[in-house]
Amino acid sequence: MNLVVFGASGGTGRELVKQALGHAHTVRAFVRNPDKLKVIHHRLEVVQGDVTDRKAVAEAIRGQDAVLSALGVNDRKPNTVLSDGVRNILASMKKQKVRRLIFVSSLGVGDSKGQLGPLYNWILLPSLLKNIFADKEKAEELIREASLDWTIVRPGSLNNGRLTAKYRTGAEAAAKKKLLPRISRADVADFMLHVLERNEQIGQTPAIRY
Repeated sequence: MNLVVFGASGGTGRELVKQALGHAHTVRAFVRNPDKLKVIHHRLEVVQGDVTDRKAVAEAIRGQDAVLSALGVNDRKPNTVLSDGVRNILASMKKQKVRRLIFVSSLGVGDSKGQLGPLYNWILLPSLLKNIFADKEKAEELIREASLDWTIVRPGSLNNGRLTAKYRTGAEAAAKKKLLPRISRADVADFMLHVLERNEQIGQTPAIRY
């Protein structure tokens, strides 16, 4: 497939690009800083742009079969960068009739509130991550209201561990209680490509964790 990856220079985005190329897909990587991607491949096109730029987003999506988003925002001040970017992505997908979207959110968003464990629930979310998660909530809301074939993936706490392809998802992940549910970025990318290639989990918000 022809895939566009938003947030391709982040930890999960780089894994998505690498693994998608390994699965023989053609990848268009949308990044703010191309120097951070550090991947060269004959089936890879790197596009520099800002997700809040509607025209740049539309050009990135043009001609693609599916959209994968690993967008993340580190600014802890109140902002709507993520949801504004998602709004641009959804508008371009609808206009260009690109239906498939795989979006990385987080455990603790929407009906998964409380599943990130006590450290996040009692300390990190109320203080450091409050504004970031508020914008994730808005982004998810926009996606769920869109008439597209979307999947929202909700990982636990992310790390840079290796690809194992052994993890819990969906109801099994939600039922497994841990003080700090974790998952590697490599395994999140693996799961995203799994549901994309098998056309699974459409209209669903699966959790993923070890």
